[in-house]
Amino acid sequence: MEIMIILLGLVMIGGVLVVPALLRMRGDRQALRGHDSILDHHAGYGFAPPERLDVRLPGPDPELAEVLEEIRRTQDWHPAAQLLATTASSDDWELRWQRVQTLAGAAAVDLAQAPGEGGRWLRTWRVDAPKEAGGAVVHAEFLVRQARQSQAGPGSEEYRIILEEARTVCGEAALLAPGDPTPYIVELAVARGLGYREADFEELWIRITSRAPHHMGAHLAALHHWCEKWHGSKEKADAFAEDAAATAPEKSLLPALPLFAVFEHLPEVNMVRGLYRSEVVSRAIQGALFATRTVPADHATLPHVRHLLVWFLVRAERYGEALEQLRQVDGHVGAVPWSYGPDPAAAYVVYRAQAIAGWEQSGGSPATMPR
Repeated sequence: MEIMIILLGLVMIGGVLVVPALLRMRGDRQALRGHDSILDHHAGYGFAPPERLDVRLPGPDPELAEVLEEIRRTQDWHPAAQLLATTASSDDWELRWQRVQTLAGAAAVDLAQAPGEGGRWLRTWRVDAPKEAGGAVVHAEFLVRQARQSQAGPGSEEYRIILEEARTVCGEAALLAPGDPTPYIVELAVARGLGYREADFEELWIRITSRAPHHMGAHLAALHHWCEKWHGSKEKADAFAEDAAATAPEKSLLPALPLFAVFEHLPEVNMVRGLYRSEVVSRAIQGALFATRTVPADHATLPHVRHLLVWFLVRAERYGEALEQLRQVDGHVGAVPWSYGPDPAAAYVVYRAQAIAGWEQSGGSPATMPR
């Protein structure tokens, strides 16, 4: 009954339908007491209105946003190539991975919106500069996304054909930039979809870690392989995440990895009162919070951690801490958990509203919001 009240009360937020997003988000829901006034006054907290939320990026990247706009306007691939050329060193592998993800995602969205015509800039890039490493790795990631969106679904012939092509392009990209871990990180999704043998997956993982041993994006991609829903189990995923966190160097995001492992194995229906305040979840939250406080503020993968923290902190009723994270990423919603649903912006706004509601119910206000 409580879930139905929430769904009815939150049917439209800023003109955006949120029911599908709510249905896709896992676990129990808490009612947003007084949510109408909170949603009307989100600007009092300096937050972006729903219609201005960017679903492409997890956090601010003005250079990438500018390139995406130029690509949309001109269909010219050169700005993307020039941008990726600035991330061709070991200091920038995380940023390169993030930008490859976003560029490929933009091409996939373009094609979905205009079949046969959309994403023309990526096709032109590959024809005009077949030996350009940036174009090859973006193409490989684009193919992975096409496989995911295949109507036939995982296990089908179409799905396998697309992933086989993606594997070939990953190999081309790796040859064009031998020191770059990004093509191998993209191949982790291919390995997951095609069901690589464990020995082959481990060989792929060694290729990545020999180039970037503490790459957070790579660990996030590998974690999925070890999850119960793919080729592992809760125990294997937890062990992988805990080992990465325990062996992480200073100023690393890897201590946040156990929180992602917890998220991937939450029950569809939560029957445990206080689950989000339990020792296991609290310890994972604290690890993630520690990571956010110690890594450089411009770490390319940091927004991914902040978004997941928002989700957990709201459910744990730690509203002030949730607002701290929201302040850092608001305006961008291209990250898990929001991206798991059909309307990331709507799902995000629901949690943002709940954080504000909880904060004000405890006596907080925009003036006293954590800075």
